[in-house]
Amino acid sequence: MVLPHYLCSHIQNAFRARHQHIAVPHNTQNLAILSILLRAGFLSNVTRGTIEEPSPDAFHRVNDSQKRIWADLKYRDDRPVLADMELISRPSKPIFMDLSEIRRLCTGRRVQNVKPLRMGEIAIVKTKEREHEWLEAREALQLRIPGEVICRAR
Repeated sequence: MVLPHYLCSHIQNAFRARHQHIAVPHNTQNLAILSILLRAGFLSNVTRGTIEEPSPDAFHRVNDSQKRIWADLKYRDDRPVLADMELISRPSKPIFMDLSEIRRLCTGRRVQNVKPLRMGEIAIVKTKEREHEWLEAREALQLRIPGEVICRAR
């Protein structure tokens, strides 16, 4: 499985370079993380496409190595909406949290040396359920599903 490090750094670097669009390899993890960022308001659009262009029609005609997910980055008053995206769980030290720990994280308390979420900040959780594999921390809390806290965005 591809690690989320690449996606976090790619998005953050694209915002810093003031790009309008980014294209990342098409896989379930990238699609889920970008969808969560879209629902949270950090991105303006997410679509499937190829290496050359964001075209859903062309997406179905190319092989898997050329499939990409295109995301339109969002800016407000010429400043990026996503200020920072950092990894919480690392391959050398995965951070798994149960429901009480996710609740403490979402309500502004430190958990397992992880700083609490502030206003306008989200955490992305990977769960073991196939139906709800990738969730925002507050959604995981609402659905009562524990999991691994992958990254945070503010």
